[in-house]
Amino acid sequence: MSAAVEAVGFFFGVTGSVMLGISLFNANWRVSSVDGNVITTSTIYENLWMSCATDSTGVYNCREFQSLLALSGYLQASRALMICSLVFGFFACLCGMIGLQCTKVADGNAALKGKLAVTSGAISIFSGICAGIAVSWYAFNITKQFFDPLYPGTKYEIGPALYLGWSGALLDVVGGGLLCCSYKQFSKPKDNFSYNYRAPQVMSSSKATPQAALPRYESSNSICKYGKNAYV
Repeated sequence: MSAAVEAVGFFFGVTGSVMLGISLFNANWRVSSVDGNVITTSTIYENLWMSCATDSTGVYNCREFQSLLALSGYLQASRALMICSLVFGFFACLCGMIGLQCTKVADGNAALKGKLAVTSGAISIFSGICAGIAVSWYAFNITKQFFDPLYPGTKYEIGPALYLGWSGALLDVVGGGLLCCSYKQFSKPKDNFSYNYRAPQVMSSSKATPQAALPRYESSNSICKYGKNAYV
């Protein structure tokens, strides 16, 4: 049963990391809102790396963010968290491939494979948490600007890439949890036997029962009372 749980957890972790990689390079992290516009001539959509615009004819143009220091603090933090999430997801996949019971790597050392499986699960959980923080922080700023009546810039809505990122982060956390729960420490059972043994009671010399005196005819000294002629 633990091997099946490990396989499912590893599959969830790999799928979540792939979804996070797709989400990172997807351009639709936020899309310009059409709320209140009678005629929409162009649509603007952005991600962590660039901003694109498309018109009603389908022609689009993209420009990358030129200066890193000119970006907002949450945007820089989201970049760092997403990159860390992908790096941790890669290492989680490597550890998981070695630690799974269905693989032949380190097959003779069950304890090592179990520890590697737990390590893979922990790294996968950390990867999902990093991605979840990045995506949620980015979405929080979108909603804050959207509901701010005094915000002068373009208002955006949550794009489909954020939903993909949330799904990937959730799969990473669930897959890591399954890998951690599937660990079973292999130890050699010990043979426990119980003996009904009672130590002999040692009686002190003061309380020892005196030996009963032998009869006269059974006494060890009775042979001295007969002469040697009695045995002839």
